[in-house]
Amino acid sequence: MAAGDIETFQRDGIWFNRIEGESRTLGSSFETEEEAVRVGRGAAAARQVRHAVRSEEGPSNTRTLYDWHPRDLMN
Repeated sequence: MAAGDIETFQRDGIWFNRIEGESRTLGSSFETEEEAVRVGRGAAAARQVRHAVRSEEGPSNTRTLYDWHPRDLMN
């Protein structure tokens, strides 16, 4: 992910969104993954950046791309 992309993740069972490269979360917390993904996806679309969902906070190779961004298709 590049700086500025939106990431949805969970910490201790609570879901959050944040901008990649920033330590603060974006907006409020969410009780369900579905709510957090909906808001994260909307924020990414508004900023025209990628959105990814991770099951836990911290370094992980389990990060999965939720939406493709046009810049990824231009090769």
